[in-house]
Amino acid sequence: MTPAVRAACACVALLFAPGVQVARVSAQDAPAVTTQSGPLQGVSEHGVLAYKGIPYAAPPVGDLRWRAPRPPAAWQDARKADAFARGCIALPGIPLEFGGDPGPHSEDCLYLNVWTPKADAGAKLPVMVWIHGGAYVFGSGSLDLYSGAPLAKRGAVVVTINYRLMQLGFFAHPALERETPGGPVNFGLLDQIEALRWVRANIARFGGDPGNVTIFGQSAGGKSVLALFSSPLARGLFHKGIAQSSYILPEAKRAKAVEAGIKAVDALGLPGPDATAEQLRALPAEKFSTPKGKGLSVSPVPVQGDPVLPVSVQEAFKKGWEARVPLILGSTSDDISVAAAFGIDPEALLKRLGAAGFLVRVLYPGERDRGEVARQAARDVVFTMPVRWLADAHATRASTWRFYFDHVTVANQPKYPNGAPHGAEVPYVLDTLDLFSGTKDIAVEADRKIARALSGYWFEFARTGNPKADGAPPWPSHQAKRDRTLFVGDKIEVDDNFMRARLNILLGVTRFLTHLFGR
Repeated sequence: MTPAVRAACACVALLFAPGVQVARVSAQDAPAVTTQSGPLQGVSEHGVLAYKGIPYAAPPVGDLRWRAPRPPAAWQDARKADAFARGCIALPGIPLEFGGDPGPHSEDCLYLNVWTPKADAGAKLPVMVWIHGGAYVFGSGSLDLYSGAPLAKRGAVVVTINYRLMQLGFFAHPALERETPGGPVNFGLLDQIEALRWVRANIARFGGDPGNVTIFGQSAGGKSVLALFSSPLARGLFHKGIAQSSYILPEAKRAKAVEAGIKAVDALGLPGPDATAEQLRALPAEKFSTPKGKGLSVSPVPVQGDPVLPVSVQEAFKKGWEARVPLILGSTSDDISVAAAFGIDPEALLKRLGAAGFLVRVLYPGERDRGEVARQAARDVVFTMPVRWLADAHATRASTWRFYFDHVTVANQPKYPNGAPHGAEVPYVLDTLDLFSGTKDIAVEADRKIARALSGYWFEFARTGNPKADGAPPWPSHQAKRDRTLFVGDKIEVDDNFMRARLNILLGVTRFLTHLFGR
């Protein structure tokens, strides 16, 4: 095949790629940017430049299913980058409070999006890479909740990414074990790492500084940030991190992942442990969004024991093996609102603590209702305490900050009497209250004031490594012997020794947690 024919075929293929068109320059187009793979034509929106649906890896289809991502095919003509690509295969019908459903899904989904105030190769602006949550079974970088436009207006280059989810993203099976002994299982994390490699190679062309990259995410995205801190394969690809509402649930052991893979394959109609790699790769991708039953997935955690994550996040931070770069950690006042999705029953948790359960009840003297004690205890064990433990450990090696989010959008306060639910901080730190369909019609100035302050802290942390915001209190770093927490309620203030006595006791009973959450 001649180069000319090959180029023509590539152009035809682009016409039918998800969300992609050959460019026609118009007055609304952003300046063209040439990446290592080819030129892109973005658009102007919300006062910044946006480049959407950029392939950072080859489609992980056919023989590339359950393999490390490969480089994308190059192109020559300008590629229209004005529309999001399809999200990865995921659970359908996600409700609005979790960001909403991104629409059509596809196995061909390894795309990212870039927002920048100026596509100037010499600008050296801070880069912020957002990793979406969704328990590793849903979500997409294209949701309006995650728009990078507001932070780009502040002066950041913002990147959102898709990565493989469900059994297509985190999967082990005897056939694959035979094919690549000791090979990867965390394909979704490999995608995140490949996206960071793309950022290192290309982001300067969008005005970003590849030497100043901050990774940040919420829930499974926060868990991913900590996994990337712990992964030897991600070392040097980022320089700061923010983990929002990560959780104590430990990574699944590799044997557990194999067991889940066998069950999933059996549910999909193949002969469980005896299915071949060829049969597995021949399954239609859409089937992976439909299997029903228990134990078919390792969600909501990744897997320890592969090249991506040789040891658990807890072990990496305990031994001091994590990336020694600045880190912000925090949670919300009602993070445990996601308990059902995580398979956690707060009252069952209290019972399983046994004798320690009585001690835990003593920690909440103002609460007589057993259910409310269980809810708060589960919140602190699963979300609040791990933040404190990780902050204590990491603060001995790098600058660390801690936050606790307790603000509920004013219009929704009667709906959420227990405080800020899981994910409530996301439109505040991204400053997308007026863009997200879940808040744009109800946000008021009191909410916007909190959003301006929080997004200001996040931006300055990315820019300088020191979180600060105009009109908001200075945010001192956390120290193991003097923990100071940014408390975000209807106003923002710094709390010395936040929940210290309670969390000290909970930390003292962590020997029970392996039994409680062993996977």
